[in-house]
Amino acid sequence: MNWDWSAGYPSRRSPVFGREVVATSHPLAAQAGLQILRQGGNAVDAAVATAACMTLVEPCSNGLGSDAFALVWDGRHLHGLNASGPAPQAWSPDRFAGQSTMPTRGWDAVTVPGAVAGWVALHQRFGRLPFADLMAPAIDIAERGYAVPVGVADKWARAAQVPELAQGAGFAQAFLPAGRAPQVGDCFAFPAAARSLRLIAESRGDAFYRGEIAAALDAFSREGGGALRASDLAAFQPEWVEPISVAFQGHRVHEIPPNGQGIAALMALGMARHLGLGEHPVDDWRTQHLLIEAMKLAFADTYAYVSERSAMPVSTAALLDDAYLRDRAAQIDPLRAQAFGAGNPVRGGTIYLTTADAQGLQVSFIQSNYMGFGSGLVLPGYGISLQNRGACFSLVPGHPNRVAPGKRPFHTIIPGFLTREGPGGPEAVMGFGVMGGNMQPQGHLQTLVRLLVYGQNPQAACDAPRWRFNDGLHLNAEPHWPRSTLEGLAAAGHQLGDIHDSYQDFGAGQFIARLQPGEPAGVAGYVAASDPRRDGSAVAW
Repeated sequence: MNWDWSAGYPSRRSPVFGREVVATSHPLAAQAGLQILRQGGNAVDAAVATAACMTLVEPCSNGLGSDAFALVWDGRHLHGLNASGPAPQAWSPDRFAGQSTMPTRGWDAVTVPGAVAGWVALHQRFGRLPFADLMAPAIDIAERGYAVPVGVADKWARAAQVPELAQGAGFAQAFLPAGRAPQVGDCFAFPAAARSLRLIAESRGDAFYRGEIAAALDAFSREGGGALRASDLAAFQPEWVEPISVAFQGHRVHEIPPNGQGIAALMALGMARHLGLGEHPVDDWRTQHLLIEAMKLAFADTYAYVSERSAMPVSTAALLDDAYLRDRAAQIDPLRAQAFGAGNPVRGGTIYLTTADAQGLQVSFIQSNYMGFGSGLVLPGYGISLQNRGACFSLVPGHPNRVAPGKRPFHTIIPGFLTREGPGGPEAVMGFGVMGGNMQPQGHLQTLVRLLVYGQNPQAACDAPRWRFNDGLHLNAEPHWPRSTLEGLAAAGHQLGDIHDSYQDFGAGQFIARLQPGEPAGVAGYVAASDPRRDGSAVAW
C-alpha cells in the first residue's frame, strides 16, 4: 500500500510491524492471542483466545453472554459468520403491549447469547490447536486477576452510576467489588467466570447451550420473570453467511449482511464514489461535510429497512445498487446540512479484534453486550453478563425489525475486511473494525476514506479526529479537529454538541494490513494499528 508513513496526528501509538499480529483494545488480550500464535496456533485460534480474554479484561464492553460476528480470509476466500442470537420463543408483540419502545435493561432485553457458539464454530472450521488450549489464557486471567487500566476503569465507573445496571440481579456481586467499580490499578479477579470458561473448554461450548450453564441460565431467567429458556439456548446455531461488498478506490470493502448495520457503511462508501472526494484536504470541512451527509442518507435507509433478512421489504442488492446510491448522493448539498428520510430502493455497545498469521489467514472479529455492560443481569456463580440486544427490536406494527419469537434483532456490531483484485483473483488487504454502537459504520467510512483516498497510514487513520452523527442535524465532533473545520461545519448548519452517554464516544479502531498484498505473508508481513481512544495495543512477532 502506498501510504504516507510520515504524516500523522498526536498519538500515544506507532504502527506495529510483524509476521504474525494481534490487535485489540486491551494489551493482555492481545498478548494472549500472540501467545497462541507462538504455540503454533493460527489466526483463528488467536482470535478465539483473544475474544475469551476480552470478556474479562473489558467487561464494560462484552462478556460471556455477548453476540459476535466474524470475517475470515482463508488465503483464497472470505467467509462470514453471524453468531448473533434470536429472541426467546416466548417473545411476541403481545408480551410488550402498552410499551412504545423495547426495554433497554433487564430480562425483557435479553436475547440468546451467541458469542460462545461463534468461538466454537470458528474453531471447528478453521482452528488448529485444541479448543481447550484457547480458553487457557482467559481462565488464568480470571483466576489470578489483572490490574484495571485507565480506559476500562473510566467506563466501568460511569456504568456503575446507571441505576438500572447497578440494581440488576447479580451485577453488583460481579462487577462492584467492595461496593464500587474498580479504580485504576485495582486487581480484579473473576473466579465465577473462570468456572464457566472451564466448563466451556471441557465441553467445547456444549455446557453453555445444552448442559450445566444452560440449566442455570434457565433457572435464573424463571426466577427473574424472564422468557429465556434452555430450549432457546439448545436450538441456537451460528450461521455462515456470504459477505456483502462494494467497490471503492480500486478495492472491495466487505461487511456481514443484515441483520447487522454493516450495509450502512457500504451505502455511504457507495455514495462517496459520486461526491468528488479528494478535491479538498481530508480535514477540510467541505470534505467532512460530504461524508457526514452520505452517512446520514445511509442511516435513513438502514433504520427503515434493515432487520433479519427474511423480514426485510427490500433486498441488500437494491440498497447497494450503484444507480440508487448515485441518486441518493445527488441529494447532498455540498454547502448545507440536511435531515434526510429513507429513499425508495425498490425499482423495477462492543470489543473488536483482528489477527493475522504467517500463512495468510486473517480474522476480523467483533463481540458485544450492547450499551456497555448489557442487560445488567449476571448469572450468579458463573460470571455470565447477559447482553441486551433485544433493545434493538422495534415495537412499531409493520416495521421490518418488529419483535417476534425466534427473530434476530437489528445489530450494530460489524467487522470489516478489505480486498483488492490481483492477477490470480481476490487478494487480502486488511482486516479492520471501529467499535462503538452506531459509530461503527461512521468509523468505517471515515477511516477508509483516509486510508484509500488520502493515503494516510493505518495508525494515522486511527489517530485522526472523528465526528459522530446522531439524528437530524445533530453532530458530535472531537475537539482536536482544526477550528476552521468545526466553524465550517457549524456554518453549513450542522448542530455540534457534546456526547452525554455513560459509554459511547467516537469509537476505537484496530487494523491489520498486508504490507504487500499478493505476496506470502511470512515474507511481506503486516502492519497493525490500535486506537489510542482505548487501552489496547497491536502486538507482533
